[in-house]
Amino acid sequence: MSTNSQHKESSAALPDDDHMLAHNVDEEPVEGNRRMFEGGMLKFVALLAIAYSSFHLYTLNIAPLETWSYRIIHVAGALVLGFILFAGARFVSAEEGEVRHRWTTWIGAVAVLPALYALYQTFAFYQQVQGGAMRIPVELETWHFGWPLLAATAVGIVMSWFHQRQRTRFSVPDLTLAICSIAVAGYFLMAYNTNMRMSTGTSFAPIGISFAAVAGTALIMELTRRLAGMALVVIAIVFLVYVFAGPYLPGFLGYPGLSVQRFFSQVYTDAGILGPTTAVSSTYIILFIVFAAFLQASKVGDYFVNFAFAAAGRSRGGPAKVSIFASGLMGMINGTSAGNVVSTGSLTIPLMKKVGYSKQSAGAVEAAASTGGQIMPPIMGAGAFIMAEITGIPYSEIAIAAIIPAILYFASVYFMVDFEAAKTGMRGMREDELPNLKRLAKQAYLFIPIVILIVALFMGYSVIRAGTLATVSAAVVSWLSPNKMGIRSILHALEIASYMAIQIIVVCAAAGVIVGVISLTGVGARFSVLLLDVAEASQLLALIFAMFISILLGMGMPTTAAYAVAASVVAPGLVQLGIEPLTAHFFVFYFAVVSAITPPVALASYAAAGISGANAMETSVASFRIGIAAFIVPFMFFYNSALLMDAGWFEIARALITATFGVYMLSGGVLGWFANISASWLTRILLIGAALMMIEGGLWTDLAGIGLAVMSFLIQRQRKHGLATA
Repeated sequence: MSTNSQHKESSAALPDDDHMLAHNVDEEPVEGNRRMFEGGMLKFVALLAIAYSSFHLYTLNIAPLETWSYRIIHVAGALVLGFILFAGARFVSAEEGEVRHRWTTWIGAVAVLPALYALYQTFAFYQQVQGGAMRIPVELETWHFGWPLLAATAVGIVMSWFHQRQRTRFSVPDLTLAICSIAVAGYFLMAYNTNMRMSTGTSFAPIGISFAAVAGTALIMELTRRLAGMALVVIAIVFLVYVFAGPYLPGFLGYPGLSVQRFFSQVYTDAGILGPTTAVSSTYIILFIVFAAFLQASKVGDYFVNFAFAAAGRSRGGPAKVSIFASGLMGMINGTSAGNVVSTGSLTIPLMKKVGYSKQSAGAVEAAASTGGQIMPPIMGAGAFIMAEITGIPYSEIAIAAIIPAILYFASVYFMVDFEAAKTGMRGMREDELPNLKRLAKQAYLFIPIVILIVALFMGYSVIRAGTLATVSAAVVSWLSPNKMGIRSILHALEIASYMAIQIIVVCAAAGVIVGVISLTGVGARFSVLLLDVAEASQLLALIFAMFISILLGMGMPTTAAYAVAASVVAPGLVQLGIEPLTAHFFVFYFAVVSAITPPVALASYAAAGISGANAMETSVASFRIGIAAFIVPFMFFYNSALLMDAGWFEIARALITATFGVYMLSGGVLGWFANISASWLTRILLIGAALMMIEGGLWTDLAGIGLAVMSFLIQRQRKHGLATA
């Protein structure tokens, strides 16, 4: 069902004479290690994916499950689908034939036996519990469940590293891992629905919980490696090593220690893997991924991009400005910066190069714009939902608070793009190269699902109900467009929603391991004490320290995981400094987001460089420069709460106007262009100084900033006059 033929029926939404530039930009990208099944296996996997998405919609809206049970099934379903779909090693090339390392199949087949035996034991344990047993005998849990499960998991993971087959073939070692995932979930469902649940984290906890948690953690780490790379896995392993090495460490890192059994009996609970990150991925994130899939199936993504081209394509550097709007809209619902770069950048980056942007600049603009989508309300990728879960602050308040920072970020990127276009004399695109704006304006009804989402949220509906209404409206609205969603399209949307969700679900589960280590060892509290010590010397120094830690923790990690980890480590310390929780979490969230464009490990920039053909490090440096406002504005949250809508309307309006003027000055200073002429170093320093004062938001700083801006303008005018008469 995930074949190109299924998309052909809706690929030509509008006639060619309207110069539609975007076609199928929002189809889910096919990862390099994703299997492309054929025939019966394709249908089986598609049905499994449809069932997985449908299960979430049914449970969230009609028949709720017990919380832990629901989250266990949520994680297990993602693991099963993930191991079926994503290979642990590269596929064989045509020159290598159909198979490499045949022995992995035979060893994997042997490992299936203990996996099936462990799965059988979970049913046997369930029958014992139903028969009135209060506990499962230790020897049964150890020798008939625990060790067979660990052996099968370990062998399956190692064999999958060497198992290389054609892209259309399934993997026996991965079958072992899928069975182990079901066995882990089966045991937890049995144990956590009895009084055994109350013993987690104590010496009385059943040994089977620890065995299942070790296997479950290993399975999560392996699938995270396949889908998100090694960065998050390495960080998680470092935290896990700390659990057992901590008692031997000096200074504030030392702690009394936890035994292997006690730690793992608690890490697969709501203190860790089943905690805030999985709570969010199993509710808000999966729901909004389904919403995004329905928008994709109705080709709303094509409309977003074409509308952006029609509106901004004529201005100088037009494709870059299109990238800002289109990537912001797509990134808001996409959930990952790098994924958004791949979907929209394949169209915008070549067009930017065509009108005169260098390879580095084209990739950098797309990376910065796609990253900005993660901070754009109302959806904000997925970070806003995790923030609401962790802080207890209503989601609607978070979305409102994000408005001005998002405006400032995108305004800064827009000014950067415009100044570079002016500086290098670029043109826009001709009218005959662009879509017809009047024609597209008549299809503005395609924005209705997003409008319904926003209205429902601010009318007081729950996030789940609002998201469901928006999803249903996406299907209904499609009937007004050329891309009508029938039963086939709806099932396809449910299918691709599951594929899109796997990565973020497993990343949230992996982040849950880190959050569990932080909460169970108390390292977060000790970091807060360190931050307080730094703040005694200087609060600004403490904020800079917190910024570096947030970026460091986020490097190489998807936004959701980066924020979840930074919120556990850094945000509590900021709150203890006396900073409001909303302000502290926004500070951490912004730096977790911009870690995607921060050298040396900038995922969004690397993805853009792959499309533009530029050097990855040069692109990441350029994207860092374009997104520079995102590194300054969060500091201003502490000095001007109006930037987060926490003030009267007059103060909010003044903060928005002066801060926007400030990012205009900042863009001119960073790029070296102001008042239609290149700026000297003195002028650039004055502009940056003016920008910092204007963004800060106080009356006297605003006046000082205006004074510096006027001085810069006069210098530039005199410079322009001198060049004209020379």
